[in-house]
Amino acid sequence: MSAQAREAPAPAAPGFLPWAPELTGEASAPPPPLAPEARAPRPNPLAPFWLPLRLAWRQLWAEKARLLSAIAGVMFACVLVFMQLGFRSALFDSATALLAAFRADIYLMHPLTLVSFKPETLPRVRVSQAFALPEVQAAVPVYLTQATWRNPVDGTRRPIQLIGFDLEAGVMDFPGLAPLVEALKRPDTLAFDRRSRPEFGPVPQLLAERGPFEAQVANRLSEVVGLVEIGPSFGADGNAVMSEVNFRRLVKERLPSQVDLVAIRLKPGTDPALAAERLRQVLPPDVRVFNGRELVQHERAYWEEATPIGFIFMFGSIMGLVVGMVIVYQILFSDIAGHLKEYATLKAMGYSNGYLRRAVLSAALVLAGLGFLPGFVLSTLLYDFVGRSTFLPLAMDAERALGVFAMIFVMCGAAGLLAMRKLRDANPADMF
Repeated sequence: MSAQAREAPAPAAPGFLPWAPELTGEASAPPPPLAPEARAPRPNPLAPFWLPLRLAWRQLWAEKARLLSAIAGVMFACVLVFMQLGFRSALFDSATALLAAFRADIYLMHPLTLVSFKPETLPRVRVSQAFALPEVQAAVPVYLTQATWRNPVDGTRRPIQLIGFDLEAGVMDFPGLAPLVEALKRPDTLAFDRRSRPEFGPVPQLLAERGPFEAQVANRLSEVVGLVEIGPSFGADGNAVMSEVNFRRLVKERLPSQVDLVAIRLKPGTDPALAAERLRQVLPPDVRVFNGRELVQHERAYWEEATPIGFIFMFGSIMGLVVGMVIVYQILFSDIAGHLKEYATLKAMGYSNGYLRRAVLSAALVLAGLGFLPGFVLSTLLYDFVGRSTFLPLAMDAERALGVFAMIFVMCGAAGLLAMRKLRDANPADMF
């Protein structure tokens, strides 16, 4: 073969030009890096929500009077719901405060007892029968009734809840009770609930000025030797704690063989569920056996189901949400109706119906946040004021605050969904 034939270039591979780097063997230089401003921006995952939110805020801020009206409506709904739920919670907490202070494991109550301040009596022999079980460490009878208290200053009479039990049995845990046990063993002595209504008289002040003093309870003079903390309820405005013997002296019509409640303490290591089941098998059917949680739930169920109070508070909360939703709906509907041409223009520019719906929903949620904050602050102040005035356990907690915020959020969201229907009238062909 000749040298010319050997030096002849090879035919170009299909798909490549003769001077392509793949044929000539030249290394191809990497493309120069793009300038930062020339690179494609990364997509923002919040853009579908952030842009409608900005549009909604600018629309609301453009008409400040309407914005303030909407915030006031949401705040009104927020305060109404907070107060209704607060009163409902205070009702249940105050009604169960006495039973929640018990520190026993099992309780015996008459099956016909609906609420603690009006108990049906049990035969006292049930105390001995329960104590006969080997796993029972102590069985303590508890006496509950209401008697008349005479104000030591002006002489007015008012019903007060009397609580009598064995003070050394350790079945009660009232704040302030432990230092008074020895004094309450004396005849005709009692401890007064410092959180009772002021209509009972300035008992804490009289104790501070005079020391122990006499007060008339159930037409008998008793010595007030100290203060405990229980709190009033919807069934009783005040409480007085005393020994079992002093209770019998005051309530003479009560037979010694009848008790209102039996508190049972078990020996260490005993399973309360098994002990309660054995008591149900041993005791006759005129006794109902509870653990501590069941006893509190039984008391709560009376106020929640057997009285209209719980329903009224819940209905008031629902009505507050409905009123707030109507106010927010009217504000959003008026806003959409006043900006139909602007919405039609956005549609003509290519904005989708989903974008406009997100803008309306964003406006509703902005109103929820702006109305909740002042409503929360005002409700907290009202809780403190009403709690000090009524002596009810009204206090703001995180669980209730989050729950009400969720309700307000859903309320405004529902109003926004209803107002979206007006967007169908924003047709570019009709507007221009």
